[in-house]
Amino acid sequence: MIANPQPNYLTPQDYLDWEKHQNIKYEYINGEVFAMTGGTIPHNEIAVNLIAALKNHLRGKGCKVLSSDAKVGISDNGPFHYPDGMVTCDERDKYAIEFVRYPCLIVEVLSPSTEAIDRGKKFKHYRRIPTLQEYVLISTDQINVECFRRNAEGIWELHPYTEENELYLTSINFDCTLEMLYENVELSS
Repeated sequence: MIANPQPNYLTPQDYLDWEKHQNIKYEYINGEVFAMTGGTIPHNEIAVNLIAALKNHLRGKGCKVLSSDAKVGISDNGPFHYPDGMVTCDERDKYAIEFVRYPCLIVEVLSPSTEAIDRGKKFKHYRRIPTLQEYVLISTDQINVECFRRNAEGIWELHPYTEENELYLTSINFDCTLEMLYENVELSS
């Protein structure tokens, strides 16, 4: 993420109106916009593998499976982020055009330049979404997936997955092998 060189404050509506006319995507946090950078080929392959499997699993079930071109609004006034993938099964998102507000699952594929933000600031924002049940972080340099799942008391619990495990997402009753998730991916280490 790169900070916008223009430090002018934008209202949430100004941001939404302005971003429609930009050639790249921008996230919005507290009146500031941040340009989204492109990812690596392994980053994209992992995201595509998961999105394709989720789409097949949820076909005909009334859910939307969205990729990194769709933004999530923490509230109608932001912040607004572009996760690598998300699922919403909420009727209130059925006709969403600009952003989704009620996802049950958000996925971020980690990169060295964004990992700290994905684990910190973004997760802090995502936890404010009342419908969010799972937040998944996927490593690109080793076979490793971390799923943060909200328990019945509203506490976020870590569920780690490695090569020996099968990823299970309770929010959408989905499972897959990590081998499938990392299919054709050349790991960097």
